[in-house]
Amino acid sequence: MADETNESLASGGAGESPAEPAGGAATGNLKGLLGRKLGCTSVFREDGSRVAVTVIEAGPCTILDRRTPERDGYAAVQLGFAPKKMQRVPKPLQGHFKRAHAGAFYLLREFRVDDVESYRPGQTVTASIFRPGDRVDVSGTTKGKGFQGGVKRHHWRGGRASHGSMFHRAPGSIGASAWPSHVVRGHRMPGHMGNVRRTVQNVEVVQVRPEENLIVIAGAIPGPRNGYIEIREGRDARTAPRQE
Repeated sequence: MADETNESLASGGAGESPAEPAGGAATGNLKGLLGRKLGCTSVFREDGSRVAVTVIEAGPCTILDRRTPERDGYAAVQLGFAPKKMQRVPKPLQGHFKRAHAGAFYLLREFRVDDVESYRPGQTVTASIFRPGDRVDVSGTTKGKGFQGGVKRHHWRGGRASHGSMFHRAPGSIGASAWPSHVVRGHRMPGHMGNVRRTVQNVEVVQVRPEENLIVIAGAIPGPRNGYIEIREGRDARTAPRQE
């Protein structure tokens, strides 16, 4: 499998004002990362069992800005992933990137943290923040299917496929004529399918390879190959004590 690891961008600047650049790795309690879905395969555990997994290019991500409770009402850091040429960025966004002195990126997302003072723009976040056995929530955009009929979109059974049948894949009746004389709200119909945000929760981290910027996750995750994804600490793991 080809490794499409991006080079880490370690130069940066202070978040609220363009002061001294801050490089190096972030050392706070951030449990979120941006990445790219590379594909699916299978691996063997130490006990010999085989498990289907998805391989993710996770980071390195660069901290671009901070959100403080005093100014914004909540504490979070903004991460950037997938470097982009500055001349391809709209002028208003160029100012945002230049203020951080960390380059431009295709994907920007915010992640909540407990103490924003532990982070500085220009610091990097890598796959090493996760460990095998962690439970994470993975969000992505599903594959777009375009306009689809009810059989594909809603798994309708359809009519008989034999010769002479006058009903195969048509929607059929969509309501009564006398009463209520309109289509009931929420009735399933043909329409646009896919290309929506979906999240799979509490999936297991099987392997972490920080030197290759790879995280191997059990099972399937939303989106096509090379699609951007977000990895966060699992909902159940946020309230449970972490095992050392």
